[in-house]
Amino acid sequence: MRILLLGSGGREHAIALKLTQSPLCEKLFIAPGNAGTSQCGTNLTFGFNDFDAIKKACIDEKIDMVMVGPEEPLVNGITDFLMSSPALKNIAVIGPGKNSAQLEGSKAFAKAFMERHNIPTAAYKEFTLANYQEGIKYIQNHSLPIVMKADGLAAGKGVVICNNHLEAVAEFELMIQRAKFGEAGKKVVIEQFLRGVEMSVFVLTDGKNYVVLPEAKDYKIIGEGDKGPNTGGMGAVSPVPFANESLMKKIEERVIIPTINGLQKEGLDYRGFIFLGFMIENDEPYMIEYNCRMGDPETEVVMPRLKNDLVELFQAVAEQKLDTIKIETDERTVCTVVAVSGGYPGDYKKGYEIHGLQDINPADSVVYHMGTTLKDGKVVTNGGRVFCVTSYGRSIYDAVAISKEEIEKITFTGMEYRSDIGYEFD
Repeated sequence: MRILLLGSGGREHAIALKLTQSPLCEKLFIAPGNAGTSQCGTNLTFGFNDFDAIKKACIDEKIDMVMVGPEEPLVNGITDFLMSSPALKNIAVIGPGKNSAQLEGSKAFAKAFMERHNIPTAAYKEFTLANYQEGIKYIQNHSLPIVMKADGLAAGKGVVICNNHLEAVAEFELMIQRAKFGEAGKKVVIEQFLRGVEMSVFVLTDGKNYVVLPEAKDYKIIGEGDKGPNTGGMGAVSPVPFANESLMKKIEERVIIPTINGLQKEGLDYRGFIFLGFMIENDEPYMIEYNCRMGDPETEVVMPRLKNDLVELFQAVAEQKLDTIKIETDERTVCTVVAVSGGYPGDYKKGYEIHGLQDINPADSVVYHMGTTLKDGKVVTNGGRVFCVTSYGRSIYDAVAISKEEIEKITFTGMEYRSDIGYEFD
């Protein structure tokens, strides 16, 4: 099978490596990919939002399957675009259509969907410029802290948590009146603040059936002890110690099944990954958000634990035969630690050469490239999150210790990482 994978991050490197381990993968292309994916297949020179170039590559390279990694092309309708082309009528696309991708593309759509299907989540209201003054009054009378979310895609930066009403009003004004998040913030969802511990659960569905993949917990805050601004993710662990059988049963019965049934009832054809973001409070799950793809860096701990052939899984999605698949999971603990550019998540510089990648011990660890590229034959930094080191261990403490030992072998100018991933489970 000839496969085209869209994306350029750590998630795509982890998926690419997993795809190449399948005997069913004849050839893999990645658009645009990174320095790491170039070792798994052929990187193509166009971006994942260049729909015409994607279509041309599918025809020229006789692609059998397209796997869409990031959310943006899904929200922009890449699946519908490819499926509607007569020249690509036999192609399999792993990723939901534009209407289904609203689960991530619009916070308001997702919250209303949860409400319609009785999925437990935080109370909320949505506001635009049209009811701006009503929003001000709502904020002034809201309990603290106040959670405000840009409705659309904001590269993981569209969520603001305010601890006083003056700050909340100011942020609300920045979002709606001054376009702090551009088009994404023209509508703002204001939510009740949920207390607890976050956890991510991943489902793969063919539109009728589903399988549950290994769960994970990621760490979004830049600094040790979860202090500082949000990032795209500084590390992750899997399995999650508190994700016991009782909790996972509640998640399946109260959220996963109603979500799959809800998509069917609303005529939303969904074939691909669903990311379920939870806040767990007193062993009770509350939905925070949907994503229409795998998370990053969670993919970098989920894929190493997944024993199944990924191409077989994707074939089952395309043929709506996931009910014939049983997920097999590596029981070992997996941890990933992310190395970032100095200054991230604020301003940072690119183009620094990365040294020591070849020194990682392949027995227990793997390096997934996130923001890297090749320049004059050398691997250089090309993003805020540059790479992550994923390791197996007997426990979270053990896996983290191995990742930290291995990441110290790699250097680039200004490199930083969190040394306390999984700290609350020590």
